[in-house]
Amino acid sequence: MNMREFSDKVELSAYTLRYYEKIGLLKHVQRNTSGHRVYSNRDIDWVSFIKRLKDTGMPLEEIQTYASLRELGAQTVKERQALLENHQENLVKHIMQQNEHLKALDEKINLYKSGEMS
Repeated sequence: MNMREFSDKVELSAYTLRYYEKIGLLKHVQRNTSGHRVYSNRDIDWVSFIKRLKDTGMPLEEIQTYASLRELGAQTVKERQALLENHQENLVKHIMQQNEHLKALDEKINLYKSGEMS
């Protein structure tokens, strides 16, 4: 699929996709005889994973580290696993913090609803 189709499918701008290519997150993107990028379903899976990591708060530098390890192949599985496990721990902590914030907001809203606070 071409850039426009791919961009629509992964819900990222062409600018962002070119940037990901420039910083090494998207490697080996095929090109047609005219030199235009041609993306595959495998590219969709990879970009979806990148988006998930970003959406869960992984810094771009760590995503780049993961991508570099992935590029090196199967011998880096343990390192990639460790990187993801570390991110998982950070994500769990973040979710716990957000739940505490939500609880505090709920309590404040309930005070307003009960009329005990004006």
